[in-house]
Amino acid sequence: MAAKVALVTGGSSGIGAETAAALNKAGFTVYAAARRTAQMAALNAAGIKTISLDITDDASVTAAVAQIIDSEGRIDALINNAGYGSYGALEDTPLSEAQAQFDVNVFGLARLTQLVLPHMRARGSGTIVNVSSMGGRLATPLGCWYHASKYAVEGLSDALRLEAEPLGVHVVLVEPGSIHTDWGAIAADKLIVTSGSGPYQRQAHAVADRLRASSQPGASLTSPPSVIAKAIARACTARRPKTRYVVGAGARPLIALSGLLPDRMFDALMRRVMNVPT
Repeated sequence: MAAKVALVTGGSSGIGAETAAALNKAGFTVYAAARRTAQMAALNAAGIKTISLDITDDASVTAAVAQIIDSEGRIDALINNAGYGSYGALEDTPLSEAQAQFDVNVFGLARLTQLVLPHMRARGSGTIVNVSSMGGRLATPLGCWYHASKYAVEGLSDALRLEAEPLGVHVVLVEPGSIHTDWGAIAADKLIVTSGSGPYQRQAHAVADRLRASSQPGASLTSPPSVIAKAIARACTARRPKTRYVVGAGARPLIALSGLLPDRMFDALMRRVMNVPT
């Protein structure tokens, strides 16, 4: 029996690289996709196939899916992991940056899903895992466009699950908490460029410090990306996966509190968590 085939976007580092390794260990033929394949030599050495993919370029996305179908004849699991965090005050952030955030986090995910779904539908089986965030269920200061994109992924996934499940295709949301990757440092740098001076600078520097702290080795209140990879592997190997996997430091208690506390009380909690001066 041929091995199942998985495509993992954002596969060059962090959650994507760990997920590719976990699925490879689970017996999948894994394609790890990213713009810079040179960064994936270690995955190649482990027997994982790497493929060039720019999630915002329709020609690149179309070619990547066609290459896998030509080589393998199937895609059984699609892990939409590629994404980044655009942080900055709404007042300061150009709408061109907001568009770029949605191009990667939402529209790129949607276009790749459009191309893979017909092959899953024809087989009457498949699993689509959309990597969201606890930031798709609650908000942090100065993350308007990042949170807007993740809330959009949540809504898209919930609707797609209703459409796809009768056709044999499972749609799963994974909602990580604070994870030790370079995501936080990149988001912090973007935040300082956007709002590091001007009326939001005190908030910006406080939030940037908190984001950078999550990227430091051994940081407290963060989890390694392997915990997310294990959850994704469980979803892809389950006969009937859960609709949501809430994993990683802080995710479950903060999401629960966001539904229990009055809005202003939860706002105060999030300012405290992010060390924002009042």
